[in-house]
Amino acid sequence: MLDCLFCKIIQRSISAKLVFEDNDAVAFEDINPQAPTHVLVVPKKHVSSLAETTDADVVLLGRLQRTAAALAAKLGLSSGFRVVANNGRGAGQTVEHLHYHLLGGREMKWPPG
Repeated sequence: MLDCLFCKIIQRSISAKLVFEDNDAVAFEDINPQAPTHVLVVPKKHVSSLAETTDADVVLLGRLQRTAAALAAKLGLSSGFRVVANNGRGAGQTVEHLHYHLLGGREMKWPPG
């Protein structure tokens, strides 16, 4: 996707503070953090949203979840963390590339929004 912000970060044409990268995903600090720790976990494969995934994406989705959990441990979020995937503009998705928000470092309230 030529105009996708996250694809540009993955391709390194836009800089971001990366905290993780492997063959399937990157993770970087959110530029507008909503918690002391706020990292975005993004698949390298462009998928517009969670609703756009298919059965072929099941392994990738699992990898993203495991990546979030491993990063939470690495970043010291032992007291708890939240993983959020906004789906669609009405849910707050502002970049049309699937991504998970890893949030921690403070008490999380419920309901979140």
